[in-house]
Order: sequence, then structure tokens, then C-alpha cells
Amino acid sequence: MKIKFIGGAGTVTGSKTLIESNGIRILVDCGLFQGLKSLREYNWEPLPVLPSTIDYVLLTHGHLDHCGWLPRLVAQGFTGKIYCTSPTRDVAKLVLLDSAKIQEEEANKANKEHYSKHEKAEPLYTVKEAEAVLPLFKIIQPKISVIVDNNIAAVFSVAGHIIGACSITLTLEDKTLVFSGDIGRDDDVLMFPPTKPENADYLFLESTYGNRLHPDLDVKKELETYINTTVEQKGTVIIPGFAVERAQSIMYLLWQLKKEGRIPNIPYILDTPMGANVLDIFLENMKWHKLSQNDCSEMSKMFKIVSEFEQTLRIIEDPQPKVILAASGMVTGGRVLSYFEHYIGLEKTTVIMVGYQAEGTRGRKLLDGADEIKIYGKYYTVEAKIQLIEGLSAHGDQEDLINWLSALNNTPKCIYLVHGENIPADELRIKIQERYGFKCSVPLMGNEIEI
Repeated sequence: MKIKFIGGAGTVTGSKTLIESNGIRILVDCGLFQGLKSLREYNWEPLPVLPSTIDYVLLTHGHLDHCGWLPRLVAQGFTGKIYCTSPTRDVAKLVLLDSAKIQEEEANKANKEHYSKHEKAEPLYTVKEAEAVLPLFKIIQPKISVIVDNNIAAVFSVAGHIIGACSITLTLEDKTLVFSGDIGRDDDVLMFPPTKPENADYLFLESTYGNRLHPDLDVKKELETYINTTVEQKGTVIIPGFAVERAQSIMYLLWQLKKEGRIPNIPYILDTPMGANVLDIFLENMKWHKLSQNDCSEMSKMFKIVSEFEQTLRIIEDPQPKVILAASGMVTGGRVLSYFEHYIGLEKTTVIMVGYQAEGTRGRKLLDGADEIKIYGKYYTVEAKIQLIEGLSAHGDQEDLINWLSALNNTPKCIYLVHGENIPADELRIKIQERYGFKCSVPLMGNEIEI
């Protein structure tokens, strides 16, 4: 059996792991590379195998860095089944169509305003190509063993992180392989704790926060302080939010603060059409999260939910203090860029970052203290206050990741640390070896192993 790391190795984006066994090829996740240009260029490169020779895709969850390359895979000849949970299919549909729409719009804008380095800017894929992925999804239920192919079985287990997210246990050639996907937190606001694996010969574990512990701070108090301080200065709060799950978590916390009378009665705006649609997915999948139907309904009433871009422009022009929650979470695209064009240069603006910021993204640059950022070919001076609330991340921290291994009844032959930058992954490797004595390895992009 061969395992090839063709994405999500040495980086937190572009997750793709290829398994070859007895003539069958399985791809675990099919993510988009984001952030550094050197990584984004991989999106335009062919896979090391022809997509038409891949038989199945197993999807851990619907975030762009795990599903966002599917339209390219299908456009290049993949015709197999894409196995995932029902909420993951619904989230992936939103994410892929939104991604395609943004890429088409940005290519058109670059051509119209002549800021592309290419003679003609092209989208990585179109809405039509994204739509071609949708009929290939095959829904499976968690905890139920599914025969993927002859002598290959898969079980999906709840991973927390976002709605529908699962780890995947694959049984083939008398070996058990466990792919963590992204592991959620044991104490997440909305999601249930991740299910721990009990047996694994080989384990592929994400390491996003492999060298960090989330601070033990009161995130509601942090939100309250930043909002009230900004409103006193008659400023605007902008929260770049991942449209899936983080947006809903922040909405929930803001709703709680408002009910408790701890934040003022000003406009609270959700300007991510995809985030609004995810609320419907929450209502349709009540068993996947902690909110009640009434919570979802009452929480939504507090927010002005924006769908049309004309509404965005009117909100931008309105000088009154407000709190805006807009995608994307790493400030790589989406409506948040339009708000930044107007507000990032104002001292009374506060930007609150609430999730992991990958290398090369605008979000990471802001956290690193950038004096200016580039948006649609133009540079904007950063005068806004940039704050980070680490306690709102949807990823488990170092202790959560180590704890996820605590129920194993056997000693794995090797744990491969993926979906993390090299330093966090290596620190997690050391911690796991110290705690359990398990053999760990940090693969590089393009590495292939035989087991």
C-alpha cells in the first residue's frame, strides 16, 4: 500500500492524501491551497496521478482547504464517488459555489481594472464546474461501516470542528488507517467533543495548533471589552469570520452578551450570504450541534442578515457604530475586503481576528503588524486596531490533539503529523513521543510511504 502526501503537508491548506491499494486509488480530502503565492500556485498544477484514475474521495468536512479543489478534480476527469456526511455535503455545496463565484468575479475585476499580471485573468474554476461536483456526493451516516470497495471499509466519526466534520477510519489490507481531518475542541461553544479513535495501525493527525495552547480567557469578556471600547470612540468593529461554524459561534456569543445587557443596542450585521445559509444547515441538522431550534431562531433575529452587495455599500457609507461579521476568516476574499477598503485606514476601527491565519494571508499579515495591505491591486494603510481572540478558534490546541490519542488501545506503528506548518508539527511530534512513546513523523509535500 502506498500513501502519498500531495497537500496539507508542511502547511495548513490544500489537504490531499492519496492511498493506493490493490489497484484502487482513494483521495482523503481534496482541498484548495491558500495563503502564500508559492502554495496557491499548486492549485494550477496537475496532480501526480490522473484524476480519472482516482476511484473515490473521502471528505472529512466542508471547509475550502479540504474540499475546494474538487471542481478541478472533476473537470480533469474524476467520475467516482465522494463520500461524506449529509451536513458536509450541504456545507461543501455552499463553499464550492461561493468560491467559484468569487473567483469568477475577481478574474473579471482584474481584467476590467488591468491589475492582473497575466494577459487575461482566469478563474481557477467556474460556477458551472463547481456544480458538476454536486451529483457525485454520496451520503453516509457516522458510526456505520461502509464498504467503499472490495475489502475496503470506512467509518466516519464525529470530529467536532464544524457541523458535519468527521475523522475517517479506513480498514484495508488488514490494516487500520485513521485520518483525523480537523479536530475540534473538547469545550467548543456549539460543537460536541470529537470522538477519540480506539485502534489505529497508522494515524494521520492534523497539527494546526501543534505548538500552542488556547489561552484560558473569557472570550465573552474580550468581545464585550473590544466592542464597548470601539463604540465609545464611535468606531466600527469588523470580525472576519469563517462562514461555517465560527460565524455561528460568534453570533451566539454576541446574542448572549446582548441578552445580558453587556453590549450596546447598535446594528449587528452578518454580511456573508454563505454564513446565512449555514444557519439553515444548523436548523436542518439539530443532532449535530448544541443549539436548540429556539436558540437558532432568537439568535438570528438580533442580526441584520445581508444578501445583496448594494446593502453592503449602504452599510459601508453609514457612519454610525456597528459590529460587522463578514467572510472570509483569513481575509483572502469575500465581502470583508469591501469593508476593509473603507475602514482599515481609520484609527477608530477595531478588527477582531477569531481563527487560524495561514502563512501569506492578509489575516496573518495583519496579526504580524503589517503597516499596509493590498486589496484588489491597491495598497491601504493599516490604522485600525488589530485584535486576536484565540479562544474562538475551531481547532483543538496542542493539549486537545494529544488528548485525542488517549483512548487508543494499541500502539500505532506510526503517527504522521499533517495539516500544520513545520514548527508546530514538529513540536507536537516531540510532545506525543514524550506522553505516549508513539513513533511520529512529519511528512513533507510530495513524500510517499509504503506500508
